[in-house]
Amino acid sequence: MKLTILGGGGFRVPLVYGALLTDRAEGRVTEVVLHDLDDSRLHAVARVLDEQAAAVPDAPRVTATTDLDEALRGADFIFSAIRVGGLEGRANDERVALAEGVLGQETVGAGGIAYGLRTVPVAVDIARRVARLAPDAWVINFTNPAGLVTEAMSRHLGDRVIGICDSPVGLGRRIARVLGANPKEAWIDYVGLNHLGWVRGLRVAGRDELPRLLADPDLLGSFEEGKLFGVDWLQSLGAIPNEYLHYYYFNREAVRAYQQVEKTRGAFLADQQARFYDEMKRPGAAALTAWDRTRAEREATYMAENRETAGAGERDADDLSGGYEKVALALMRAIARDERTTLILNVRNQGTLSVLDADAVIEVPCLVDANGAHPVAVAPLPEHATGLVCAVKGVEREVLAAAESGSRSTAVKAFALHPLVDSVNVARKLVEGYTDVHPGLAYLK
Repeated sequence: MKLTILGGGGFRVPLVYGALLTDRAEGRVTEVVLHDLDDSRLHAVARVLDEQAAAVPDAPRVTATTDLDEALRGADFIFSAIRVGGLEGRANDERVALAEGVLGQETVGAGGIAYGLRTVPVAVDIARRVARLAPDAWVINFTNPAGLVTEAMSRHLGDRVIGICDSPVGLGRRIARVLGANPKEAWIDYVGLNHLGWVRGLRVAGRDELPRLLADPDLLGSFEEGKLFGVDWLQSLGAIPNEYLHYYYFNREAVRAYQQVEKTRGAFLADQQARFYDEMKRPGAAALTAWDRTRAEREATYMAENRETAGAGERDADDLSGGYEKVALALMRAIARDERTTLILNVRNQGTLSVLDADAVIEVPCLVDANGAHPVAVAPLPEHATGLVCAVKGVEREVLAAAESGSRSTAVKAFALHPLVDSVNVARKLVEGYTDVHPGLAYLK
């Protein structure tokens, strides 16, 4: 099988290739094509992959190209992991938002809208090319904001594009672990949008174990989300929210914490990764060692401002291993080999959540087989969650409309309607600020 990775010069690509190297089953990936607009980054990542494969017989062959059409032709699976504007763009998203006193995180609030506005047109172009050059390929979307981008691509690819995120998987794993259950044997009742979902139950052998966790303050406060949100709040919710909901439930504290840091997350990662890619330009540098060192620092500092605000301390060692590449490969195996499995994915609603239309992309457990991902029916959300999901989905639809029409006023509307942007005047300033710093938003008129 041929796997094409768009954004193939991205820092996390070796996670995917490392997972491929452990997959020795029949029908595995034999060819990996890396595509990126930056040739130097492509070669840096290719060096890391070459070292990863050094001791592995029959490792998938790796090629790199800056020609998108060449990368897509003949692909069986396409992983889309692009970052339009690079990490410098992310840092600008944060800076412009924080200057107006609102959140600039890359997938939540103003930052997420800005990132979506410049990413959607590129993702749509990719989707159209896939439909023309590789119509039988499955697209697995990593690109953030994952739900929004997946919905944009689904308008051209239908159910052959599936979005993934490792946050729900990590959350379910932590809950199962603290309850003494095997995560592989647990059914996680999770529902929402990408980076906006809740675990409402965790069933083991048909029994919901979540009430036991919620009733035990010591147990509830012993893992990441308990520390991040606080025991009392989780008990009030009667559910365990995705960690990104900290930006909603503790928004003022999060904004203040981000305004006080020396460097925003985007600026930190831009500097950190620039050092890595510069190091890779030296012929004798140990590529895999440098990548491992940089990745460990990246994972350890994830959501550091939120944890500091909550007094949650350092991340547990068990939470530093990532996981999105494992979700992607599990999804690919299930489709390619008809190895039926259950995964939490971003897919079209198809009546799963009655408050949203059929084409709205949601994040829910899905049964996966050779025909793709099929969302599992879920119970209705409580009113507070329904309101938030509908509001944010409404914003996503305005982002898609602005990206399609190029309408500046529609972009202002998207910002103004977001729950974390509380002013039309601020929305106008955000659009002005973002169009000033992002050439990719010049289409807004």
